[in-house]
Parts: sequence; C-alpha cells; structure tokens
Amino acid sequence: MRALVRDPKRLRELDAEPLVGDLRDSDSLRRAVQGCSIVYHVAADYRLWTRNPAEMYDSNVAGTRNLLEAARQAGVERVIYTSTVGCIGVPGDGRIGNEQSPVSIGEMTGAYKRSKFLAEQVALEFAQTGFPVVIVNPTAPIGDHDFKPTPTGRICG
Repeated sequence: MRALVRDPKRLRELDAEPLVGDLRDSDSLRRAVQGCSIVYHVAADYRLWTRNPAEMYDSNVAGTRNLLEAARQAGVERVIYTSTVGCIGVPGDGRIGNEQSPVSIGEMTGAYKRSKFLAEQVALEFAQTGFPVVIVNPTAPIGDHDFKPTPTGRICG
C-alpha cells in the first residue's frame, strides 16, 4: 500500500509506503498512482473558512482533476472519490436526500462545500467518459490522525 502525503511523519502508525506529493503537483500524482489498481482519493483542503478560497479550489477541484487524469493515464482500474454529504440534495418535503436528489451549486454554502461540489462534478465527468469512479458521501469522518484538527475533529475534541 502506498500513501501520497505532504509530510511522511504523519504516517507513523500506518502500514503504507509514504510518497511525498500534493494534489496540485501532477508529477507527484503520476508517481503515486503508477502500478496501482485502486486509488482512494480521501484528501481535501477542509476548512470552513479561508481568506483565499482559490487555495481550496486549487486543491479540491483542480487537484481532483489532476489525480483522476493521472489515474486514467496510469490505467488504474477504479478510483474511490471521497466527497461530502453536503453535496447531496435535500428534498425539503421531509424525505431524506440521496444521490438522485436534485442539487445545485447555488445550494452550497461556503468555499469548502462549493469546492467539493465542483470536485464531485469533475469525478462525474470522468465517470461519464467510462472511467471507473465511485463517489462516496460521508457525513462526519473522524479519527485519531486528525492532527489540526479539522472542523469535525474540533466538535468531537
């Protein structure tokens, strides 16, 4: 197993080969996916606010495009893209939303949700061309490697 990381010290307890890179660095992504059959895209710039939203879009939207393109070029068999529950539409009539519920970028509040919505659109674009992408929409991922912590981690802290 291989893990693309910006700081290899963060993998201290995981049984993975660290490969230093960044979603914004296409060369590092090509190296990371080389020889992989499955890629799990779980990285994101996860902040509820930022002075410079362009940084978030560079990582979340352009970075997703970079990774999917690298995976396609490397012949990866499947990519699992981690989106967010915030990208699922809420019907408004008391029913629970699902992947089929209509939703638009206008319903996304804040740069994080908008960037994840646009990144999900990139994943769907690749899937529509036949590239095998699976999108998952978790609600509140938490864990012991939440170093900053993320906004979700602060709630649980």
